[in-house]
Amino acid sequence: MKYLAIDLGLKRIGLAYSAHKDLVTPLKAIIRKNRNQASDEVKRAIKEWEIQTVVIGIPVGGSSEDEMRRRITHFMGLVDFDGEVIYQDEAGTSKEAEALIKGEIKQIRDGRIDSISAMIILQRYLYSIKNKTTSPL
Repeated sequence: MKYLAIDLGLKRIGLAYSAHKDLVTPLKAIIRKNRNQASDEVKRAIKEWEIQTVVIGIPVGGSSEDEMRRRITHFMGLVDFDGEVIYQDEAGTSKEAEALIKGEIKQIRDGRIDSISAMIILQRYLYSIKNKTTSPL
């Protein structure tokens, strides 16, 4: 199974890939200029990596959850992906990503943190299915 994780933001879209349940690789983030450009770049990544399942981060339980679900659904409609789309709680992934690279790079807004956040989202999902500890959202 080939997975693409997406950390969807208004300015940057973090991406991560896995074809093996124990290894997740962050990919180059997409710098979002507009929704059509961003969705086209996600489509290209899905095609290039032959993705079967998209795992997308969502803030669970917060006041913005419904709005984010609406935005994500709209965005994935633009991507026009016909595979499986899974929602995974993204709580704390940005802070976790920043902690992982603390001291390695300065806070450059080039998408590295976003893609590491996507990596964490995918790791959480893969861990949950491997250990059947939680179900996807």
